[in-house]
Amino acid sequence: MPQQYPFSAVLGCEVDALDDMGLALVLTTIAPEIGGVLVRGEKGTAKSTAVRALAGVLPHVDVHPADRFSIDPNDPAAVSPDGPFAADAEVTTRAVRLVELPVGATEDRVLGSLHLERALSHGKVEYEPGLLARAHRGILYVDEVNLLHDHLVDLLLDAAAMGQVTIERDGVSVEHAARFVLIGTMNPEEGELRPQLLDRFGLTVEVAAPREPALRAEVVRRRMAYDTDPVAFSERYRDLDASLTERVETAREHLAKVRLSDSALLKIAEICAAFEVDGLRADIVTARTAAAHAAWAGRDEVTRSDIRRAAQLSLPHRRRRNPFDAPGLDEELLDQVLGDDELPPEPPEPPEGPAPDDPTPDDQSDSSDSTDPADSAEGPDPSAPSDPSDSGDGPEPTGQSDPMVDPGEPAPDAAEAELPAPGPATAEGPGSVVSTAAAYRPKLLTVQGLGEGAAGRRSRALARSGRRIAATPGTNGSLHLVETLLAAAGQQPARGRRGGRVDIRSEDLRVAVREGREANLVLFCVDASGSMAARRRMSQVKTAILSLLLDAYRRRDKVGLITFRGTSAELVLPPTHSVEIAAARLEELPAGGRTPLAAGLLEAARVLQRERLRDPRLRPLLVVVTDGRATDGKDAVTRSVQAAQHVAGLQVSTVVIDGESGPLRLGLAATLAVLLGAEHLPVDEVSAEALTGTVHSHTSFDLSGVA
Repeated sequence: MPQQYPFSAVLGCEVDALDDMGLALVLTTIAPEIGGVLVRGEKGTAKSTAVRALAGVLPHVDVHPADRFSIDPNDPAAVSPDGPFAADAEVTTRAVRLVELPVGATEDRVLGSLHLERALSHGKVEYEPGLLARAHRGILYVDEVNLLHDHLVDLLLDAAAMGQVTIERDGVSVEHAARFVLIGTMNPEEGELRPQLLDRFGLTVEVAAPREPALRAEVVRRRMAYDTDPVAFSERYRDLDASLTERVETAREHLAKVRLSDSALLKIAEICAAFEVDGLRADIVTARTAAAHAAWAGRDEVTRSDIRRAAQLSLPHRRRRNPFDAPGLDEELLDQVLGDDELPPEPPEPPEGPAPDDPTPDDQSDSSDSTDPADSAEGPDPSAPSDPSDSGDGPEPTGQSDPMVDPGEPAPDAAEAELPAPGPATAEGPGSVVSTAAAYRPKLLTVQGLGEGAAGRRSRALARSGRRIAATPGTNGSLHLVETLLAAAGQQPARGRRGGRVDIRSEDLRVAVREGREANLVLFCVDASGSMAARRRMSQVKTAILSLLLDAYRRRDKVGLITFRGTSAELVLPPTHSVEIAAARLEELPAGGRTPLAAGLLEAARVLQRERLRDPRLRPLLVVVTDGRATDGKDAVTRSVQAAQHVAGLQVSTVVIDGESGPLRLGLAATLAVLLGAEHLPVDEVSAEALTGTVHSHTSFDLSGVA
């Protein structure tokens, strides 16, 4: 087995210099009931390295050697499907398991299923444990957790909420414990995380590569030393890892002695109420984290610094009321609510000095000035300017999270979300920016029939994952064991079966037909020229796009945005699932200048062709927002006609949103719609509901005969 990179060798994970990521990982192992950690950050920031190394520094656990479900021998209430075990049964000690859940894992692999070998060889129904059983009393790690299929997310939600897994399938009825520390890592540029799963993570942190050259050089130096001689490199950090293990074990034992006073608990409730977080899970997690932080620092009572540190890790991903809210925590508001009344005074510093990860309000400004590599993290740059909202007497904001919204949360009525008052009916100057109004929640319209598109949450589709609805002969897909055995059962007398084996042949094989959900690609091609820049019209269009982005985020659609103005077209938003980036690009969309219509259409054609090569099953819809004018040269009209004919040849469903208004209209957008073979929709009818309804109606199709 390859030598694991030492946890203490990751900058920011040293026992005496924990950064946000290191501290969050340690606290959730001290008190697993906190609920796990979500680490968000750009690629190449040691997220996966730190998580995989964490298991190596955790105290070992006691188990029965014959128990595949790893129950605690010291817990009389623990029950294992492999039990019961006698009081004098053998007990052994092993390292904590780090179980990785692949993004493409099957439901059978996660939950467990019928033991195939014993079923085929001996005709016995026996349960084979899955990854959730293996992760009990350990760490369940999901890399790129934001890309996890929705049906696997549902399984994790159930297991995390109940602490156990119930299997009722394939003639198997099993129930077993599944209490684990859930750790996920993700790059927010690749898409957002489902809100229900996000809330299951007790803590969240955001990491970035250090900007200080000395720190970056230290990271490279350590990595190259590890690659050259992993054994010798790990030996250098063995004592540091052992020190961390000892301190975690001591903190676990001390946790039961930590007192959470009524005044501290009330202060936590005041903080959660001030930040308007939903539900009470934030209060519970913050209280548990504060107690774990006090135990880590060796204190017997929760103090203000414990509560402040806990709030920085547990609240940022819960306080956001809208997917487009800015991430982070208002440090000034946190300090204002926290105050300094009714909480016990800070204890005197111990002889060996306070833990660097537990600065008091008076010394936090000093702790952030160090540029020594040992006191820094392979995460947020300590030398970078702090958030403007920082009060200056605390550490830089931590735990920033991706924007989320609960699909079940009621949204304001469309009639109540008003567009801004119409501005003058003149074009804005070149490069001006028109802001959007409040986004509407579009009416939900689903695609009829069964498609075969990319995994999403909008329309019913035949997929590789999801619930089984039927079985069909063949080998291309996941094996449907029960249907295979049933098909073979009727042929056994004719095949002269002898003994206990079942004679299964290739013609008996059945694969599962699964029903899931598909996503769509909606590509906007927006005229941002002077002729389209009247404030009210652009605000209407941008608000409608913003509303569709919000719906696409919830339904896992991909959305792209092309703008054309001046002399060229630009793909300002490549097709993506990241609603945060999409909203930012849309808000910054400038307007003004000439109208290069041909360039916009040709750029749209290039994007559609490229996306078709990437995923032929992802059905696109092109939405062209323009008044139909072409003013970027003498032959602008001719080039626009040729470009429209080229796009029409792609046979893509298209809608032309006519941005022309006023009593005198040229009708050029309607002519463009005819050339594109598209539907023509006047701008006066462009509202969030109208535009989204058009998008959904054009993605409808009927494949009722597929199944």
